[in-house]
Amino acid sequence: MFSIPKYIEPDFTEERFQKAPNATLVPAPVDKAAPKNFHATSIFPEYFKVQGKWLLAEDSRMDSVPVYENGKIYVREFRNLRQGDLVVTGRTEDCSEGIYVHANCFETPETKNNATFAFRQSRSRETGFSYDYKQIVELLKYEREHNGYVVWVLGPACSFDAEARKCYAKLIENGYVSAILAGNALATHDLEGGFLGTALGTDIVDQAPHVDGHYNHLDTINAINTYGSIKAFIEGENIQDGIIHACVKNDVPFVLNGSIRDDGPLPEVYEHTYIGQDTIRSHVRKATTVIGMATVLHTIATGNMTPTYRVLEDGSIRPVYFYMVDTSEFAANKLGDRGSLAAKGIVTNVQDFLINICKGLGI
Repeated sequence: MFSIPKYIEPDFTEERFQKAPNATLVPAPVDKAAPKNFHATSIFPEYFKVQGKWLLAEDSRMDSVPVYENGKIYVREFRNLRQGDLVVTGRTEDCSEGIYVHANCFETPETKNNATFAFRQSRSRETGFSYDYKQIVELLKYEREHNGYVVWVLGPACSFDAEARKCYAKLIENGYVSAILAGNALATHDLEGGFLGTALGTDIVDQAPHVDGHYNHLDTINAINTYGSIKAFIEGENIQDGIIHACVKNDVPFVLNGSIRDDGPLPEVYEHTYIGQDTIRSHVRKATTVIGMATVLHTIATGNMTPTYRVLEDGSIRPVYFYMVDTSEFAANKLGDRGSLAAKGIVTNVQDFLINICKGLGI
């Protein structure tokens, strides 16, 4: 049975913690800028000693700034700093400046073999992912049973196959999706599938191109914009299937962020980058599992906002699980190169991934 590993809290009775100085707090000189030698946060739990007490940054993200306010540590993006905010300065992580980064904080099973040399340790197209599928299935069951918050980051390829769309709709209908993060293209091509049976003009069942199919996604965008909203379009055109249809039907939030190359875009797409980023983070703040599929940029963006841990309402701390699914080894593993060291890459196409997950869940 799946179980959440126990959080190992630092032993603050140790001499290094007892003798550590208080963290240095320096006011931000102007809006949107930190003082020199500011501390930048990582994906790990970080503690800061203030007035003799070690405080955990409960809601963190990488590459941001810890601010002391009202007896707590808040982690803020530079754009959200205000003149006078008390910013933690210091770039050590070992208590020597009142800052401690707690990297190895969850219980892990003992390794079966401690050999220093071994074959096939990278995650590539040769890796066997059967165990990962089992883990994800058990994890999703656990999350649904224990009110976890599962955030999915979807690229447009998730909508290119009729069976994959059906599988994902079942995940939504059965409570395995708490929120979807995507771009204009995912919603456009998924709704194109429900409207015209194609994605980018190619049939989602037999993958045959339709005559003048290159107009289909534009006709879809135009129709949705004519209705004024995705929901009105779904109701007005009697759309009966797909990912976005399942979200609307089951009140599952979807966040669509724009890019410089968007067609349209759809009415619900956030056109202002930072409003979109704040909306993504509003879901990441609750996330206990994140699964990115076939979208490198959106998944990395989400990864940059996702710490390795989550402080729950009862004060307990648990890990945040992160998976990246892509056909490219480079894409599946790129998240680690961008600082999300706990993310696991799965090298496969999203259609097979979704079908395997749905089979494992029995839906």
